[in-house]
Amino acid sequence: MPGDAPTSDGFRRQAVVCSVLLPGLGQAVRGYRAHAAGIFFTTAALLACAALLARAGGGESAVFFLMLLVLPWWALQSYGASLPGPLGWKHTLQAAWADSHDIRFLGALFLLTAVTDLYIILARPDYALTVFCLKPGGFWGMLAKAQSPTLHLLIGYGFLRLRRWGLLLYLAYAAFGVMNASANYACFGYGRIRMVFLFTLVAFTLYIVWRRRCFPPPAAQPAL
Repeated sequence: MPGDAPTSDGFRRQAVVCSVLLPGLGQAVRGYRAHAAGIFFTTAALLACAALLARAGGGESAVFFLMLLVLPWWALQSYGASLPGPLGWKHTLQAAWADSHDIRFLGALFLLTAVTDLYIILARPDYALTVFCLKPGGFWGMLAKAQSPTLHLLIGYGFLRLRRWGLLLYLAYAAFGVMNASANYACFGYGRIRMVFLFTLVAFTLYIVWRRRCFPPPAAQPAL
C-alpha cells in the first residue's frame, strides 16, 4: 500500500493544484503512483479521442465530448487528490456522490454555458434564436436571446448551492426546451445540433430527477 504521510489540509490543497495542472500529478505527489499512472493514461486516451472527433466530425463534436467526458473526468480526479488516504476510485466516487458534487458540477456547466451564451449574443448581434419555429426580431428577439444566459446563470447558481428552487427552475426550463426542440423538429426536420440538444436535455433531466434528493426542502436551507 503506498504511503500518504503528509495529510495536512495544506498538502492536500497542493495536491489538488498539481492534479488540475496535470491529471494524476497530485496522486503521484502523495505516493499513489500506480493510481496516478492510470489517471494520466486515461486522460491521454480521452484527449486523443477528442482530437480524433475534431478531425472526423468537426469542432462541435470535440467540444461536446470535452464538456461531457473530459471536463468531468478532470474535475473528478482533481477532487480525488484532495481526499484523505487511501486514494482510489471507489473512495473518490463515494465521496463525490455523498456530497452531491455531481450536481454541483452540472451547476458549473450551466454557468459556463451562460458565459458562452452571452459571448455569442455580443459577438453576433444578428443571431436570431428559433422559438417554436419562429425567429422573433426587435425587442422580442432580444428578450428571447437574453433568457438563455439568464436561466443558465440562475440554474447554475441554484445547482451549486443545492437549492430546491434551482431544481424547480431547471424542470421548467427542461419542459420548455423539450417542447421547443420538438416543435422546431416538426417544422424544420432533422438537424444534428437540434437532435443532440434534445437527447442530451432528456438524459440530463432523467439524471437530475433521479438525484432530486440532493436538493433539500426550502425549510432546511437559506433562501439563497
